[in-house]
Amino acid sequence: MKSVALSAFVRTESRRTGNKKLRATGRIPAVIYGRQTKPQNLEVDAKALNDAIHHTASENVLVDLAVKDDAKAKRLALVQEVQHHPLSGKILHVDFHEVSETEKVTLHVPVETIGEPVGVKTSGGVLQHVTFKLKVRALPKDLPEQITVDVSALELNRTIHLGDVKAPEGVEILGHKEVVIAACTPPRAEEEAAAPAEGAPAAGDVEMTKEKKEEGAEAAPAAKGAAPKAGDKAAAAPAAADKKAEKPAEKKK
Repeated sequence: MKSVALSAFVRTESRRTGNKKLRATGRIPAVIYGRQTKPQNLEVDAKALNDAIHHTASENVLVDLAVKDDAKAKRLALVQEVQHHPLSGKILHVDFHEVSETEKVTLHVPVETIGEPVGVKTSGGVLQHVTFKLKVRALPKDLPEQITVDVSALELNRTIHLGDVKAPEGVEILGHKEVVIAACTPPRAEEEAAAPAEGAPAAGDVEMTKEKKEEGAEAAPAAKGAAPKAGDKAAAAPAAADKKAEKPAEKKK
């Protein structure tokens, strides 16, 4: 990874009000720390930091810090964390992790796929990008900004695993070899066609339909000869009264 030159200054004011005034002057509060050094407050030029971050292919930025009026004027560091304003997106604070040129460091780098899978071209498959970052270890100068994976030879229903990825020279890729990086899967239309049609009865639905038929079959005889229920007594009483009223009419004839 190529380092970017960046000027820094020792920061004496660390309170919130002091940081607000500092940002108004075009500088950003920062801190640098490392395994063998104590944390130190710094300030960097806002424009220079923005240029250094936005002109790289990934979030990983290696900087050569030139600290003015400091006992250790030159420091090699990685941009560890950048805090942004939630609305404007402007950088509010940056953390630097000091590293040694002769000591390997570990960090996550993005994975980019190149090429069009043969399974997409010939079989109408879909490329699924599963893993987007890989953990690597290397000397600062050998750290890659990103790792590219060629998926051109990927056939339908085939996958590329972590063990298939070739690491750049001087770089060790960490993690389980079985981790899936990318896959070529059938199109969703075929998967939906293979599934049961919408509205088709499942095994449980057939059994429920059968029970409903049996209940209907039992209800028919009960309607013919069964005695009326409690709720039907009111309806049966007027019918009996009508029969009594018909008998006197027959006698008069």
